[in-house]
Amino acid sequence: MMDDFLFSDEPQDVESEVVKGTWKVIIVDDEPEVHAVTKLALSDFEFQDKRLEFISAYSGAEAKVQIDNNPDAAIVLLDVVMETDDAGLKVAQYIREVAKNNHIRIILRTGQPGQAPERQVIVSYDINDYKSKTELTAQKLFTVVMSSLRSYRDILSIEQSRQGLEKIIKASRDIFSAHSLDHFIEGVMQQLTSLLGTVDQAMYATSLVAGNPQDNQHKLVVFSGRGDFERSEGKAIEEVLNTEQLSACKQAFRDKNIVYKDNYLFAYCCSEHNHNSMLFISGIPHDLSDTQRHLIEIFSQNVQLAYENVQLQSEVEATQQELVLRLSEALEQRSTETGNHVKRVSHICHTLALAYGLSKREADLVRLASPLHDVGKVGIPDAILNKPGKLTCEEWEIMKTHTQKGYLILQDSRREIVNAGAQIARDHHEKWDGSGYPQGIQGEDIHIFGRIVAIADVYDALRHKRCYKEAWTLDDVVNEINQQKGKHFEPKLVDAFNDNLAELEEILMRFPD
Repeated sequence: MMDDFLFSDEPQDVESEVVKGTWKVIIVDDEPEVHAVTKLALSDFEFQDKRLEFISAYSGAEAKVQIDNNPDAAIVLLDVVMETDDAGLKVAQYIREVAKNNHIRIILRTGQPGQAPERQVIVSYDINDYKSKTELTAQKLFTVVMSSLRSYRDILSIEQSRQGLEKIIKASRDIFSAHSLDHFIEGVMQQLTSLLGTVDQAMYATSLVAGNPQDNQHKLVVFSGRGDFERSEGKAIEEVLNTEQLSACKQAFRDKNIVYKDNYLFAYCCSEHNHNSMLFISGIPHDLSDTQRHLIEIFSQNVQLAYENVQLQSEVEATQQELVLRLSEALEQRSTETGNHVKRVSHICHTLALAYGLSKREADLVRLASPLHDVGKVGIPDAILNKPGKLTCEEWEIMKTHTQKGYLILQDSRREIVNAGAQIARDHHEKWDGSGYPQGIQGEDIHIFGRIVAIADVYDALRHKRCYKEAWTLDDVVNEINQQKGKHFEPKLVDAFNDNLAELEEILMRFPD
């Protein structure tokens, strides 16, 4: 009767009955009755609302398979002597060194302690407990499993925190590396998806309104959004949130905290520079863990710092660009050009650079640096610079020196824009066939920025009236530039010019003299 009970199969409903998942326990022993007795002794075991799920293996080889198939197992009750005297020890070694599973708690059980002395085993193998089968009563088995599960739980908690910290570091790195306010919310969405697994929509609202930071400091305005909020930039949050969402937003703002609803949340964001920002996220999982909630709390503060970092960088770049334009305009107005000439050349260069195949970063760089192309004219006497008639040979030689002077003024800067400006100032009067100045270089020896500015400068100069000439018609300008294909201008750039003529003409209309 007893043998029938010991060798009978366990009822399936006992093993599968769970409240909130299960703790997996792998029993490794070559004696079937040991499996049966172990399951019986722990049949009513429960820890943190979870029952035990038993997985059986009857040899060392089977144990390795079950270890690989169940990497989330919490405990392995491991017999030492099975098909060989050290089969269990080899399994323990396999778990740590081959399967690289450092979480599972290994409890060695042996019926022959003398064959595997406890002191030697504990020192040589990364196990967590060592028990003799003769001393392992039902109560002691209960105790060792309970303590092992607590250790396993704590290890998982530490590991989740470590992974969460790693995600936060990566997310912070990515959003802090953003250099464009336009791409800010995309970075936020991407990192939230990484942290939470799913995100449908996001919206970031702040009281820092560009160009008017002191106005309505307590009024939140949508800075950027995705999903339903994509076209809401600049609107007050009262205009874009429904009644329930607005109530949750106000609660988060009032409590300076995070408010969770069924499938969305509002996270209050603050820093020493701005105390009025809010992050909205929808499509979040219903069963957020404590770790995920903690990560959201950390991330929301990093979002605020990242926003301010990107905003500051954008402001610095805008200020730098404006200074370059204003100085260049002042220089052009000293000569016979107009202030809008440098603006037009700047935008023309950007269009041609993209059409040529340069990256967006390179196109932005040539746009920002091109206004410096004639900075060397600052050293040219007014009598030559503003002479209405034709220059003499000597005067022309003096005029040509402005390219080298511009290069000398701008060279050796640690600033990328200024260095690009130096290359442009030096090379924009060189010609593709080598007949230009100051060095007479040709082809791709001329810096690509110089080649782009050369065609942009000539196109704009010919299309506008000057004191010494009338404006050319579009047809005449197109014919002239095409005649200079392979001579003055690079053929590929002339093709880009022809393909984008409508856009170039629109730039001229946007910035008239």
